[in-house]
Amino acid sequence: MFDKSYIDRMFAIYPTFRSLLRESKNVKMARFFISSYLDELVQVLNTDKSKIQPLEWALQTSCLLAFRRIISIRGERVVNYSLLRLLWLLANEQYDELPDDLNDGFFEEMLHLFRGMKGESHIYDQDSYPKFMDMEGREAAVVRSDQLDEMAGRTNAYTKRYKSGLADAVREIRRENRDRILSHFNASEADWNDYEWQLKHVIRDADRLGKLVQLTDGEQQAIAAAKKAKLPFGITPFYASLMDYEPHRNHDHAVRAQVIPPINYVDAMSQKAGDDCMHSFDFMMEHDTSPIDLITRRYPNIAILKPYNTCSQVCVYCQRNWEIDDVLIPEAMAPREKIDAAIDWIAERPGLIEILVTGGDPLVMQNEQIEYVLSRLAKIEHVERIRIGSRTPVVMPQRVTDDLADLIARYHEPGRREIVLVTHFEHTYEITPEAMQAVQQFKRRGMSVYNQTVFTIENSRKYELTTLRRLLRLIGVDPYYTFNTKGKEETRSYRVPMARLQQEVKEEARLAPGLVRTDEPVYNVPKLGKNYVRAQQHHTLISILPNGSRAYEFHPWEKKLSLAETFIDYDVSIYDYLKELEQRGENIEDYKTIWYYF
Repeated sequence: MFDKSYIDRMFAIYPTFRSLLRESKNVKMARFFISSYLDELVQVLNTDKSKIQPLEWALQTSCLLAFRRIISIRGERVVNYSLLRLLWLLANEQYDELPDDLNDGFFEEMLHLFRGMKGESHIYDQDSYPKFMDMEGREAAVVRSDQLDEMAGRTNAYTKRYKSGLADAVREIRRENRDRILSHFNASEADWNDYEWQLKHVIRDADRLGKLVQLTDGEQQAIAAAKKAKLPFGITPFYASLMDYEPHRNHDHAVRAQVIPPINYVDAMSQKAGDDCMHSFDFMMEHDTSPIDLITRRYPNIAILKPYNTCSQVCVYCQRNWEIDDVLIPEAMAPREKIDAAIDWIAERPGLIEILVTGGDPLVMQNEQIEYVLSRLAKIEHVERIRIGSRTPVVMPQRVTDDLADLIARYHEPGRREIVLVTHFEHTYEITPEAMQAVQQFKRRGMSVYNQTVFTIENSRKYELTTLRRLLRLIGVDPYYTFNTKGKEETRSYRVPMARLQQEVKEEARLAPGLVRTDEPVYNVPKLGKNYVRAQQHHTLISILPNGSRAYEFHPWEKKLSLAETFIDYDVSIYDYLKELEQRGENIEDYKTIWYYF
């Protein structure tokens, strides 16, 4: 249902639209009238007679372009839905024909779009106009510096909200958590620092975890349901120590959400379990990009090698949950003959200059297994870089011993071959002294460490990701990619509107020093690969659905090189997202510009 007062509020912004829609006998006529009217608006804007402030003009133009696209015939054909018809029904009060899922989210989208089209977005505070623009010399510089101090102060006020595992108070809490867990297992500090002990004592059910930290009823039910559905679940004792003993302390939410599935995720995964898992779970369609077992390839010069298909613990929204049966299953290691065949395949293709060894988490393999894979890849003349994808420094940093680091470093030969670690820190609360030490094991041996972050509801608050990047740099990790959460229905509760990712890049990351904001925001297109979302030439807003979600058309990375199909995805509703933030204590006025990122 929706609040019917929205209809009058929407058309009150542009009464001409309502008149034109009412004068139209059908949608075809309405398209002609509305399109002609929009052409006139664009012409008026381009004459610049109204002397509109340049940024307001740019926003107004952007909104007009977006509206013309979402009422286009092509857009309607692609998504099999007509937004213009919906507006026609609303204007003509034909309420019996309205879609059942029409809700407030749709009207909020249209209200903001119409305001933007009219030049009345009101996102700019007139008092914020930079006074130094009307000054010169030292006077202008002093005023500008004062303004930048104010901006930095606002930024720092946000970043102080997000706790780090490096803070003294948090480190003390973690020591208490460690001692409580060791007491439960009747173990010693030496055991704690032994990664084999960590692996042996992975926590696999709610009963065990509930003895170490307090769980909500929902968390207990979800874990029990996940186990019953045979979904992968496991948490290392170290990672459990990153959880606050009492839930909902506003700090460990991202840690818990990383490994404790919400019940709607379990339900969705359980329903899919009856399907062909290799297809229904495989959002990135790796089954269509695997030319040989253990290999995935989407780009000319790099391929993925997956010798080991499990981890010490599994992230709920894992891209490869379709092929990971459980945590630390004995048969996770691929047979030697399959590894050899995959590496031989790489050796036969001189275009492959970089190999990503991932899985699963390859650093959970035994040292001799890791050395076998690295030594075989290192013998291939055309392989210039071996990238290791691992979350081990975050969830089990004890694994990165001197022996392991020395082993890996033997294959790092500057000028000949580079070894790189790509890890996955999701939140500042995951940054710990132990993780920093693991990272420095690589850095001290001359190897680079990069981070890939998934942008979820758990790290999407104002400046939350910016704070993570700042701290990552301090421990020796370079920000690399920020991934928009994949559009899998089972992970819907983790997803964030793409407009929020664009907003974060332009309004928050942009304020940080360049070395802190070096990562690239991307959307992973199934079968094809990464789509950079900084600019509209990589994606197009083609519709706004009755339930308030946006439909986007994503373009393949090789769009100027070869023909390839585009991909249509349906985003989560901005309105619903803001409501969730509000429930979490956020002032949604801080996010008011989100509607104008298309």
